[in-house]
Amino acid sequence: MIAIIDYGAGNLRSVCNAFIHLGAAVTVVSTPTELQGATKIVLPGVGAFGTGMASLRQAGFEEPIKEAVAKGTSLLGICLGMQYLFESSDEMGYHHGLGLLPGHVTRFPVGDARMKGLKVPHMGWNSLVIQQENPLMRGIPDGGYAYFVHSYYVAAANRADVIAAAEYGIKFAAVVARGNIYGIQPHPEKSQAIGLRILKNYIEL
Repeated sequence: MIAIIDYGAGNLRSVCNAFIHLGAAVTVVSTPTELQGATKIVLPGVGAFGTGMASLRQAGFEEPIKEAVAKGTSLLGICLGMQYLFESSDEMGYHHGLGLLPGHVTRFPVGDARMKGLKVPHMGWNSLVIQQENPLMRGIPDGGYAYFVHSYYVAAANRADVIAAAEYGIKFAAVVARGNIYGIQPHPEKSQAIGLRILKNYIEL
C-alpha cells in the first residue's frame, strides 16, 4: 500500500490520480498512525518551505516519517516534498527540513550573470540530464523533458545523491536518491509519459 501524506499543503488530487491511473493501491493519510503498514510513502508539496514544514510537524508526521524510513519503508518526495528531505532552506527565513539527505535549499540567483535574464520562478519544460543509473529512472531517456514549477532549488551536498540534474542558468538537482529515499523536483503528474514512467518505476521498486 502506498500512503500519500495529507498535511494540508500538498497537491494531493493530481498525485493520487496519477498513481491510480497506474493501477497502484493508494491511501491518503492525515494522521501519523495511518502510516503503519504502508510499504511506500509519498510526500507531495506545493507552496513555501517553512509553512509546509510547520504544517508537517504540527500534524505530527516528522518523526514517524523518519522512523518509517529507518525501518526500510521507501519515501518519495515530490516538488516541495523533495526539498523537505534536505537539511535546511532559506526561503523566507531559515528553516530546518527533515534532514534525511545533506544539502540546502536556496533561491535561483536572480540578477546573477549565469541566469542571463531568465525569470524566476523556473516554470515549464526542461530536460533531465542523467547523472547515474538508478531504478527510479529506468526507461527515462537522457535529456527527456519534465515539467518544473519552482523558485528554489536543492544544492545537494553529496553528488552521489543526485541521479538526474537540470539546468536553468545553473545546474541543480532534479531527481535524488539514496537507499530507500527518493525525491523528484519536477511534477511527475504534469510531466506526461516521462512523469508517469518515473511513478511507475517507484511503484515497482
